[in-house]
Amino acid sequence: MSQPVVGNLVNQKTITARVAAGDAPDWVGQHWQTFRDGLLGERNETPFPCFFGAESVRNGDPLYTAVPSMTDKDALLGLGRTLLHYLETYEDHSDRASLVTFFRPPKTPLSEAEYHRSLWHVLQFLHVHDPEPWPEDIPTNPDDPHWEFSFGGEPMFPTCRAPFYDDRRSRYCPVGLEITFQPRALFGNLDVTADTSAGQHAREVIQGRLEDYDGVCPHADLGDWGVEGDREWVQYMLSEDDRAMPDECPITVTRDHPKSDALRDADPVGARVDND
Repeated sequence: MSQPVVGNLVNQKTITARVAAGDAPDWVGQHWQTFRDGLLGERNETPFPCFFGAESVRNGDPLYTAVPSMTDKDALLGLGRTLLHYLETYEDHSDRASLVTFFRPPKTPLSEAEYHRSLWHVLQFLHVHDPEPWPEDIPTNPDDPHWEFSFGGEPMFPTCRAPFYDDRRSRYCPVGLEITFQPRALFGNLDVTADTSAGQHAREVIQGRLEDYDGVCPHADLGDWGVEGDREWVQYMLSEDDRAMPDECPITVTRDHPKSDALRDADPVGARVDND
């Protein structure tokens, strides 16, 4: 039997088919449609700024999951299991296979500050239940330019879209929270790390498109991992209103693992990618 999108790892062909057939909840369909239209469409006669992301969606590279709550323990444990399975299998799918995660929208609208808190609650929960040690070469202090969120032993860049963005429409999702998890290895595969000329050129092109697409200057917090003065954590969910942004990174990271056996002992739900 084919797996549902909620709580499982599926490819783009599968989520497209589930939504078209009405076999996915309405909120999953809304997420998928706005994600697809946002990355493949144009605004101000400008394509989506991250041409790597747009190309990957056009080629069907990403993997997807949907999470029925931003706070429920079982839902977030399910996300942890899916993320572990993603890390084990994504390279077999595509060298550009990020994990796009759609969260069920809250019953009442949230403020920008509440979305920031929701993101860091999810990331803190994942860290606490991570069955693997924090990578030895990644600092535990988010104020270090080489800090990066890590899970399952893998450093990654979780970038968010959310409903509160009025100006920065490249980060706008009208449905609810959306997190795209991108292992650092993906950036190496694309040769777009900050220490390469290709990476520097890509950032110049993306920032130029950002200004045209959003109609405002690129966010002051945008930067590069490992560059002195830049910080990774502030880029996960860029602020629209600086007053809503946490003053400090709201996550506590330690190297001691496992802190919980909940994921280590769990049944391997969603271990295969549904390719139907």
